[in-house]
Amino acid sequence: MNNQSLVWWRRAPFSGAVLATVALTVLAACGSSGSDTAAATPPPAATAAADGGATATATPMTGMSMSGTPMPGMQMPAGGTGSAAPAPVTGTTVDIKNFAFSPANLTVRVGTTVTWTNRDSDAHTVVSSNGPLRSPTLDTGDSYRYTFTKVGTYAYLCSIHPFMLGSVQVTA
Repeated sequence: MNNQSLVWWRRAPFSGAVLATVALTVLAACGSSGSDTAAATPPPAATAAADGGATATATPMTGMSMSGTPMPGMQMPAGGTGSAAPAPVTGTTVDIKNFAFSPANLTVRVGTTVTWTNRDSDAHTVVSSNGPLRSPTLDTGDSYRYTFTKVGTYAYLCSIHPFMLGSVQVTA
């Protein structure tokens, strides 16, 4: 075999520039949704209840959809596609597992400390948009505690996975 046969690509009808252009076009198409509407999507928003609670209404982050379709590799919790919220549960602990808060709705009395513990292999947070809940990123096994000092409803979510929602109802 001579050196001429090893450089067959020099005689091919495609030049390196053409191949590079085709490769870049294919890669660009893979990352495109074909729509510029995501750029116009507002950032997450929330509203606070007039009673001083932290009732929040979340909207998806830019480029995210809340259509009920889970992200690749994630499973939505049972009934997690817009079904009615389960009845509040009394207690002082919330487990974070299977990409859900369990229980999702908790009722406690003023002065109660609630503990959230991440039992998932992915990191999560506990955040109320216009309220007091602001956990750091919780890795597997990490916990976050908060003592509720005012009556109200405190809605929260995981800022990493905004489809994960929960609330704490604080009574006198």
